[in-house]
Amino acid sequence: MNSPTDNVSECKPTSLQAPASRPLNALGYVGIPLAIAVLLVSMPERVDFALADLFYRPEQGFIGRHNVFLEDWLHDRAKQLTIIIGILALAGFLLSLLPTRLRQVRRQLGYLALAMGLSTSVVPPLKAMTGMHCPWSLTQYGGVETFSPLFGPRAAPVEKPGRCWPGGHAGAGFSLFALYFFWRDRYPRLSRAALVFALCLGTLFSLVRMAQGAHFLSHNLWTAVINWLICYSLYLIVLYRPQPANTQLVQLESPFRASPNPSSKSGEGGQRTMD
Repeated sequence: MNSPTDNVSECKPTSLQAPASRPLNALGYVGIPLAIAVLLVSMPERVDFALADLFYRPEQGFIGRHNVFLEDWLHDRAKQLTIIIGILALAGFLLSLLPTRLRQVRRQLGYLALAMGLSTSVVPPLKAMTGMHCPWSLTQYGGVETFSPLFGPRAAPVEKPGRCWPGGHAGAGFSLFALYFFWRDRYPRLSRAALVFALCLGTLFSLVRMAQGAHFLSHNLWTAVINWLICYSLYLIVLYRPQPANTQLVQLESPFRASPNPSSKSGEGGQRTMD
């Protein structure tokens, strides 16, 4: 007669099998960004202008417009960080198509490359579609263009249509929301740290561009909402694998987690459940 442990060993998944996803509260993942979107729709334009005024001096323009540190380091060079992460994700996915250890995380790497790529690539067409002008182009801040609300009619451009909504630089930072979902089912603590990092980096990038007069606050908040919904939607499509009811998965080894302590197996029949 086979022992219970023998039966378990026959159905144990290999290390190539991804763990089932942790429980997902869809209301929280979608409700919060949608609530932010509703607030943005109803937010008076004077809030954007009041914040932009903090960075504007009539005698010099926006205080960060010609700041070398902000432009060279926190705009140009800092954006390279997210570009490098995206390139590494794409390279890792391509290598996972070969017989390497990376094949174990092919789906995760593919998700990361796709989510970051889509989060940043949607920005240029949205800029062209909306035609929103940057603060530095508006008459209130020494420019020649007339302000138009996002959901209102566009004033005829004096020079050229605007290309300032949503925020491209903020989008580079908020595209790292993908790292949260990349690690969510395997490294919960690391995924939460990645979420905080993405929020902080996106916020920093947003403040930099606001100080330069390139964007209003609402531009960057819309960018965060758009990027979050993209990363979340792709997670549901590519990575989310809910655990079947009354099913207990047993883990032998995983490249992402330490192997169980052999001394602890004697009391557990060699079984180890996954999060």
